[in-house]
Amino acid sequence: MASPVSVYNILESHTPPTRKESLKMELLSDVSLLPGEERITDKDIIYICPFSGAVKGKVLITNFRLYFKSSDADVTVTLDVPLGAISRVEKMGGASSRGENSYGLDITCKDMRNLRFALKQEGHSRRDIFEVLFRYAFPLSHGLPLFAYLSQEKYAETGWTIYKPVEEFRRQGLPNNKWRISFINKSYDLCDTYPTVLAVPYKSKEEDLRKVAAFRSRGRIPVLSWIHRENQAVIARCSQPLVGMSGKRNKDDERYLELIREANDTTKLTIYDARPNVNAVANKATGGGYEGDEYQNAELIFLDIQNIHVMRESQKKLKDIVYPNVEESHWLSSLESTHWLEHVKLVLSGAIQVADKVSSGNSVVVHCSDGWDRTAQLTSLAMLMLDSHYRTLRGFQVLIEKEWISFGHKFASRIGHGDKNHADQDRSPIFVQFIDCVWQMTKQFPTAFEFNEHLLLTILDHLYSCRFGTFLYNCESVRDQHEVRSKTVSLWSLVNSKVDMYLNPFYTPESGRVLYPVASMRHLELWVAYYIRWNPRIRQQQQSPVEQRYKELLALRDEYLKKLEQLQLSDSSTSSHLANSPTPNTTSSSTSTPSQQYTHLQTPL
Repeated sequence: MASPVSVYNILESHTPPTRKESLKMELLSDVSLLPGEERITDKDIIYICPFSGAVKGKVLITNFRLYFKSSDADVTVTLDVPLGAISRVEKMGGASSRGENSYGLDITCKDMRNLRFALKQEGHSRRDIFEVLFRYAFPLSHGLPLFAYLSQEKYAETGWTIYKPVEEFRRQGLPNNKWRISFINKSYDLCDTYPTVLAVPYKSKEEDLRKVAAFRSRGRIPVLSWIHRENQAVIARCSQPLVGMSGKRNKDDERYLELIREANDTTKLTIYDARPNVNAVANKATGGGYEGDEYQNAELIFLDIQNIHVMRESQKKLKDIVYPNVEESHWLSSLESTHWLEHVKLVLSGAIQVADKVSSGNSVVVHCSDGWDRTAQLTSLAMLMLDSHYRTLRGFQVLIEKEWISFGHKFASRIGHGDKNHADQDRSPIFVQFIDCVWQMTKQFPTAFEFNEHLLLTILDHLYSCRFGTFLYNCESVRDQHEVRSKTVSLWSLVNSKVDMYLNPFYTPESGRVLYPVASMRHLELWVAYYIRWNPRIRQQQQSPVEQRYKELLALRDEYLKKLEQLQLSDSSTSSHLANSPTPNTTSSSTSTPSQQYTHLQTPL
């Protein structure tokens, strides 16, 4: 489902001669600032475009974005980059550097592109712009607020109410006689990275939960994420048990997992450990580990998904072969060497196993090390496969809010919002990888999702932009401390104010259908519209001709229906007028009723 690419892009086109003079006058005059956005500085500069070469123009830096527009009349180049998308700013060359355009700035972005600008060498011309850019791209490192706290945007609907935990549990049929809603974590004292509302086995007591928390990494106990309405099998999520090298046991933890199994009389509780076996064993050295034979009526399956560091390096390799130029000569082998699609395959494959097991009536527990990276990928993708509600526009927002945001995926650490420490080892594209997996599913099931590719691109753009509060900070407790809900705007406020932009015209609702994507390398594709969207030659090919034609036909249908309605109204008013007019004194054989005089139009649709 191709769609127009993100709003933050590079536009290159040949400019007609008639605009050559007016273009010089325009430049930055057409920049539309957001409410709360302020101009900081602007400067004449040369953009070293990887596709058009050196382009003269002017750059504007606000407290939200870097905006560049060329002054060259032959080619128009426009850059609109949220400062939150910048990972690194470096000085290029020195005062004594020789060579054309060798002195300037190198900017590394988080969204698969780099920018290079050249300035004049005399008079330390880059010092001011470097300092401004460094200060506003990394506000938290300079004691400044993120732009989300400065934004004055207003929307008719607040996105902060899209997810209400108790309502979502009720939609799933909870509480019931096997599962209850617990508020033990209302002050975040059971687990500071968990949400306040938890679904736990009905037979478990609050004291049991505290004992289990002591034996689970970060206190992240097994809790229910989703329950199958018919067979009552559940997806529960947690962190690793604190087994350690000595092989510690905890009777309370073992009994607690037995309660999860008993809730729907599952023969064997399946525990999916997202990690490779060797990594899980290695984690024993740092006090972690995995469930052993002491867990009766349970089976343990390792899913071989690599850790955050491996994923970060894989994405770096992917960027190297797609930006600025696509590696053409050995494309397939180059793509294979990044292992990116291989990782996507393993994540999807793991989620398929979880969904299949639950669909067949067996409850599962999913964890990795701390339960906030690979665990979130597996539970949310399995839920997307099992529950068609999450495949709607609003349902997908609920899924992200629930499994990623409320359950403490460390967005601040993984993305580095407003932080200058680009080499932080906690950075990793885990959420990007999840959205990639969702995109793979939309490709294989083009009618099953109410939302389109443009929504996925928008989500990833604002994952970095810091324009909204949705993805800020690591967990709910920290968001509460920073008053995110009262002081920032939700991304879903934007999305739900422009619903038509994000709808899939091919969507066909099917409430009971379980989706099983094919997770083989032959069926997975590189998401070109995201990873290679900055290449103008690639971007021109992105709009799907089928989708474009379908949209045109829908618009034509609406136009015809509108005309038909107008004709019917006109017909009705004319008929009414004639009915109220004096009837001429004529014979019945020559008299015609209004309905005989007018023929209703039937428009073929």
